[in-house]
Amino acid sequence: MELSTFLVQCLNAIQYGLLLFLVASGLTLIFGIMGVINLAHGSFYMIGAYLAFMLAPYFGDYFLVQIAAGVVIAAILGFLLEWVFFSFLYQRDHLQQVLMTYSLILVFEEIRSILVGNDVHGVKVPDWLAGGFSLGGIMTYPVYRLFASAACLVVALGLYYVVNRTRLGMMVRAGASNRDMVRGLGINIRLLYRSVFAAGVVLAAFAGMIAAPMSSVYPGMGGHILIICFVVVVIGGIGSISGALIASLLVGFVDTFGKVFFAQMSGIGIYLLMAVILIWRPEGLVRKGY
Repeated sequence: MELSTFLVQCLNAIQYGLLLFLVASGLTLIFGIMGVINLAHGSFYMIGAYLAFMLAPYFGDYFLVQIAAGVVIAAILGFLLEWVFFSFLYQRDHLQQVLMTYSLILVFEEIRSILVGNDVHGVKVPDWLAGGFSLGGIMTYPVYRLFASAACLVVALGLYYVVNRTRLGMMVRAGASNRDMVRGLGINIRLLYRSVFAAGVVLAAFAGMIAAPMSSVYPGMGGHILIICFVVVVIGGIGSISGALIASLLVGFVDTFGKVFFAQMSGIGIYLLMAVILIWRPEGLVRKGY
């Protein structure tokens, strides 16, 4: 493999891994803090992608404003979903959580079908992010992919700072450890949970909006990303954001280079990785913590 090709694949792996981290970190927050198995989390990624498609005609080349508008819509959706549905699941067993969140998948898919149909759609890359740069010889790398990686990295660093360096993050970590103690200290645990759930929805939707110009927007796209994100959460350690980051990058490299060197077996690469890590460390790479 030539050096330029190797660099391109490394950049692709990092970009894919960071995108996975945004979705998986939201799943980790919701499960690690609220104890809810949310099968509908992949649908939030799909909603973000379709928001990018539906908002594009209204914002034109103002891509950052379009992203901001999508984030606001996703946050409102997250607050409403937690209030109407998920607030009743905290004391229920996991079977009821699975059944209700699976039913939400069906509802979201039906709403998508009614609003935009079942065709495959594309989202145009903004003009100011179009084109690429040379990596030596005839190899070029799209500017938008670098933008996507940078955006995901900025959000990941912001998430780390909020969770580990702010008062809100302290309340989130305390709520994950002992919700009764947090409630006893006078903190509005319902508002805290609602905010955490909305943040999880925003992270997944943001990832979908960023990914939309790089790939097609199509029905059922949330199902594939959900399975991979559960793999990431299991590998990294359930409830660990830092573990989700490490696992996301590992999955990104294994999946990307698996398609290059072992194309016929690339589909099982990340699951073999999960099996090996769970045999070595059944609790995942990082014990529960943030």
